[in-house]
Amino acid sequence: MTYLQLVNKVLIRLRETTVTTVNENAYSALIGEFVNDAKRMVEDAWNWSHLRDTQTYTIVTDVDELTLTGISGRSKIVKTFNTTDKVELTYKSRDWFNNQKYLGDAVAGSTAYYTYKTVNTSDNIELFLYPSTGSGTTTFVIDCIVKQDDLSSDSTVLKVPYTPVIDLAVALAARERGETGGTAAVEFFGIADKSLSDAIAIDSMQHPEELVYVAV
Repeated sequence: MTYLQLVNKVLIRLRETTVTTVNENAYSALIGEFVNDAKRMVEDAWNWSHLRDTQTYTIVTDVDELTLTGISGRSKIVKTFNTTDKVELTYKSRDWFNNQKYLGDAVAGSTAYYTYKTVNTSDNIELFLYPSTGSGTTTFVIDCIVKQDDLSSDSTVLKVPYTPVIDLAVALAARERGETGGTAAVEFFGIADKSLSDAIAIDSMQHPEELVYVAV
């Protein structure tokens, strides 16, 4: 469903006139903001299969840092692989990395550990790597959940399920202006919670292993 269609779905539920572009008037633009707020809330609620992606990065110099271009600060790393040396990288704490860097001896070998460094000014995640990649070419594959940028163009298509986004946007709009058609905002939020939980239940069937917790 496109950004414009989402906005019009919300406007209809608020008993407002539909528009031909999101920024047609001040109120439709406000609803567009609520749609993006709702989109972010839905994205953050679950590791949606709609947002799963695999990114590949090739390093040709000896480095101990990796910038994940295209993976924003709101995104989530699921698994990281050093495909050159056939190693799955293990997450370690920042304290562990500091101990290796400042207190440990230099170690050569396959890059096997990572931790988060920061989110840079371009909104890309940066990682620390250990050991460093060495002088040869090293390829990393990142299995990740990449959150969609805010919707801006009328024709931009939403990636996550649209029903909870619409319901949450209606709830946010109802809270902003008060009771809508006899329905209080708290009731709209209840409807939104139900549609979100239903959407998560449906999507979780594609990855049932992620609902199984194993003691380690």
